[in-house]
Amino acid sequence: MPTTLEERVDLPAGWRARTYDPALPLPVDARDAEVLVVWGNRRAALAEAARTLGDLRWVACLAAGTDAVDDAGFDASVLVTSGRGLHDGPVTEHALALVLACARRVPDLVRAQDERRWAAELGGVQPVHDTRFRTLTGAHVVVWGFGSIAARLSPLLVALGASVTGVATTAGERHGFPVVTPDELDGVLPSADVLVGILPATPQTRHAIGADVLALLPERAFVVNVGRGSTLDERALLDAVRTGRLAGAALDVFDREPLPPSSPLWSEPRILVSPHAAGGRPQHAGAFLTEALRAYDAGEQPPNVVTRASTAR
Repeated sequence: MPTTLEERVDLPAGWRARTYDPALPLPVDARDAEVLVVWGNRRAALAEAARTLGDLRWVACLAAGTDAVDDAGFDASVLVTSGRGLHDGPVTEHALALVLACARRVPDLVRAQDERRWAAELGGVQPVHDTRFRTLTGAHVVVWGFGSIAARLSPLLVALGASVTGVATTAGERHGFPVVTPDELDGVLPSADVLVGILPATPQTRHAIGADVLALLPERAFVVNVGRGSTLDERALLDAVRTGRLAGAALDVFDREPLPPSSPLWSEPRILVSPHAAGGRPQHAGAFLTEALRAYDAGEQPPNVVTRASTAR
């Protein structure tokens, strides 16, 4: 059990737990572990765990995405589960905050405050029918990666006046919202005010939000990414924003984290940088693990098993 797990976990009868610091190599007396709970582990430490835990049967990852575990090199026979559902509330709140920050020009307001400048152009009498994205009322939001987080976010967007279209590998209706496949993006993105990315990191999703996709969005549109940084082509986005082909972006995840000081994303005034802050607070993780361990101990499959060959949503 990692020291980053704050909640109590009730173990099945006969089980014992060993706590460890996820930033450090595993203690020698923990190398006979059958189950490894992962939360906040450094990639190098995970790779070492994959090499040294010879009796390991299950990696219980509390993150919504298991890309770090997938990259660590655990044997294919090792069961991997995710923390899908544990982060829905916090990520939804952050995604909504970023969308509203784009609509209400919060970065511009903060810059004006830093300059002690009364930004009259952002206040006072404003046009009711603005061709720019200034409100969620009447806006069209496209959410790519329509899983449990999108299911929680979408009703909030609708409550504020927006319409929502989902994008997933299978078309139809999901959680009461229309869902299209990526092959149908040319039918929905030209009318979008915001594209929200909640995609996992897989070989199939790398730079899925690339130049071709960004070119389908209108000039008024913003891109919000709270999924994984690898799913967005940062160069293509920066070029689109700088040339005025997109209105801006709010990004919580990046191809390289922490975002290097040399990244041009920091200095682009129409791109809001958030330090992978959407998640980080798994909700009810103790109760979730208690039930998952009970199921495993009883010979049942624990929840959120990840198919190792493909983790695409």
